[in-house]
Amino acid sequence: MPRLVDHEQRRRQITDAVRRVIVGGGLEKVTFQTVAVEAGISVRLVQYYFGTKKDFLLATHRSVMEDAGARFAQRWTALGAEATPRKAIHAVLTELLPLDDQRREEIIVLGAFDWAAIAGQRGNTEETFFAPEALATIIADQLRRAQPDDLPSPGDPDRDAEVIAMATGGLAHSILQGFSTEQAAIGLVDHLLDLVLGAQGGRVDSTQH
Repeated sequence: MPRLVDHEQRRRQITDAVRRVIVGGGLEKVTFQTVAVEAGISVRLVQYYFGTKKDFLLATHRSVMEDAGARFAQRWTALGAEATPRKAIHAVLTELLPLDDQRREEIIVLGAFDWAAIAGQRGNTEETFFAPEALATIIADQLRRAQPDDLPSPGDPDRDAEVIAMATGGLAHSILQGFSTEQAAIGLVDHLLDLVLGAQGGRVDSTQH
């Protein structure tokens, strides 16, 4: 009796291979041939599941976003409704830093797609910049929770959130480039939150990432 093929598993095998090719050499190294070799299957099989290079690149981008989103949702749920705004924002930001192999791979792959979109090579800017906008919205919502109504200078949660989101992206890339260590980047996240939130909620245990 012939073995049944799990098509979703096969597609995932291919998109995982695309990720590894990107991490190893960038988007320019991605071809049907390199992906097939990395996945350990034939070029014809890659073409069977993805008719064009654009198809498997879009599927790879989607798989990275889904993986990161699922992990983020799990972390967010684990925080619980009683988490302070500072703890919630800290958890969100550290999920975006390359503190393990999975997050490192995701940041490299998504960064490759971002630069390709900026250069006009592929993708569209709406898809590329949706995640930072969503991140800033989440942070802004938490900043609003942290601000007393009677604060004389409440600041601007939306602009503060944009600064925090952009700064965290820079910290992530600084770790990848070897400019900053993981602990130094986490320390800068704490410093940034000190500037925006003061000492409210206290610092988060830096070992829980």
